[in-house]
Amino acid sequence: MKKTLDIRSRMLLAALLPLALISTLLATVFLLARFGDMQAAYDQRNRAVVRQASVASEYGLFSGNVPQLQALAVGALQETDVRWVGILNVKGQLLASAGQADQAFSLPMSGLEMQGFAPDRRLDWLAQPVFPSTVAIDDLFENSGVQKSPSPVQLGQVVMVFSRQSVDTRKHDLLLSGGVIGALSLLFGMALAVVLSRGVIRPITRITHLVERIGQGDFAAVDKLCDPAFAHDPLQDLQRHIHLMAKRLSEARVELEQQIELATQALREKKDEAEQANVAKSRFLAAASHDLRQPTHALGLFVSRLAQLPHDRQTGELIGNLDASVRAMQNLLDGLLDISRLEAGAVQVDKRPFALSGLFDQLQQALSAEAADKGLRLRVRPTPLWVKSDATLIYRVLLNLVGNALRYTERGGVLVAARQRASGRVELQVWDSGIGIAPEHQQAVFAEFYQVGNAARDRTKGLGLGLNIVQRTANLLGHPLKMLSLPGKGTRFTLSLPSVAGPRTLEEEVSKDKVVPDDVRDRCALVVEDDALARSALVGLLVSWGMRVAQARGASDAIECLAQGLVPDVIVSDYRLQEGHNGMQLVQGLRQRLGTATPACLMSGDTDPGLIQAAQAAGLTLLHKPVRPAKLRSLLRHLLMEQADQREVTGADLS
Repeated sequence: MKKTLDIRSRMLLAALLPLALISTLLATVFLLARFGDMQAAYDQRNRAVVRQASVASEYGLFSGNVPQLQALAVGALQETDVRWVGILNVKGQLLASAGQADQAFSLPMSGLEMQGFAPDRRLDWLAQPVFPSTVAIDDLFENSGVQKSPSPVQLGQVVMVFSRQSVDTRKHDLLLSGGVIGALSLLFGMALAVVLSRGVIRPITRITHLVERIGQGDFAAVDKLCDPAFAHDPLQDLQRHIHLMAKRLSEARVELEQQIELATQALREKKDEAEQANVAKSRFLAAASHDLRQPTHALGLFVSRLAQLPHDRQTGELIGNLDASVRAMQNLLDGLLDISRLEAGAVQVDKRPFALSGLFDQLQQALSAEAADKGLRLRVRPTPLWVKSDATLIYRVLLNLVGNALRYTERGGVLVAARQRASGRVELQVWDSGIGIAPEHQQAVFAEFYQVGNAARDRTKGLGLGLNIVQRTANLLGHPLKMLSLPGKGTRFTLSLPSVAGPRTLEEEVSKDKVVPDDVRDRCALVVEDDALARSALVGLLVSWGMRVAQARGASDAIECLAQGLVPDVIVSDYRLQEGHNGMQLVQGLRQRLGTATPACLMSGDTDPGLIQAAQAAGLTLLHKPVRPAKLRSLLRHLLMEQADQREVTGADLS
């Protein structure tokens, strides 16, 4: 994290930055001007030396006196910065030279003055042409009619090479001295700024620390502002106002603490009252739920038994309406139970690979009749795909989605399909051609009891719990759920699951060919139920399925049945029993007396998540009242089939 500069650093920067900027600009201007003057003087002196040598070599070139030219070259080499001197005749032949041969320049003959610079060697070269000088002679016999030559004839050329080393050295020394002077001025300015800023920085720093302590609640620190040693601070008025502010803050804090204490006490009392009311409400709702589920459970069993008896058409219609009403009540109670289990985290997830084909077949069988009653087409596209998830929860999700689609579709149909994606996931899609959902409702439809266009709460349109259960279940499983809906065209729900390769073993093929018993006829069941109405309804239903039934009101009656020689094939017990007993204890005791793990299941009107977890820990299936007859029959078949499989395995091991 970037550190913020304190006030001392900021004031020093405010004082030093302008000084540094002005010093740098002035030094730069003066140094550049001085460098320019030094370079100009260097160039002028070089041209003067070359021109002087050009004039001095005129006679030697005219007369061809090489020794004189050589002496002239050696003498010119004594000038400052001269590294090489060369004198050439008009044909470009070098007549005389002096200096370092490796620094010589070979130039073409020219009648003009030339100069150049070699940056790699820091050398300047100048070439000066040599012409004969003209002297005016008074000749009486000069023919005034003959014109003079317009330009003199060039005699040769003088070339000199100069080094910039001395100039560069002086520039470097000048730059170094300027830097030293600038640094000294900055140091002097810094010292001066520090001395002058102390009178302002110290009071501000002191006030800053005091305000910080005030912010931490240390109001006693403000008394230091009244110290006579600080009476002449330039910020004395600010200190006095801070003292007044701190005093008022201290008084306000004391008053606020008193108000908070009173409000906390009142809030604590209200909280205790609310907790007591919540406990009472929960106790009332649990009792009301149990008491409501008991007669609803018995009513559902009686209606199911009544539907099996012969009757005329008018009575059949009446029984159908009664059954529909019971189913609506059961759907509401089942939905509320699912919501409470999901909220309490009592749903156990068992993820394992399974084939979607079996799930799709169950879905087709469960909802085909409902689709046909509305004149809709339910298409469940066959698929060979396997996924890894909880098959039971996925089936509940599909059941809610397809049931919701059938409920809000008036024409066309519903499509259920599975699509393999390149990402390695399988998408379960439910399409419908229903009314669709407007964009402003697409988030709200996942809320509890929210329905679009059902202000009258028409029970034929559901309860508004299906999509909420779907979303909660998808979140529990960790599977993304998406919805795409267009008003008037339909809706598509997509659930994404991980794909797995399906096993193809001999054991699997044998299990597919295995014949599942289709009935529970002639099997013996022990029913333990303390509610007479519910016990009568359950016994009558089991008897109608061809089962032999023994009934008991509680644990003592059940033990007496075993004492009379009863050996039940399955035990169906209520959870709450007489004399403080419960179904789990009863099943455990009966199994000990029988000496075998007799198949058993529990039924209860309680929806406590703790009861669900306890039943799972005991290895017992718990059915919540009201229990649907079809679900009960399916469970009994499953338990009896598992018992038969265990007997076959045990017999095979003994053999």
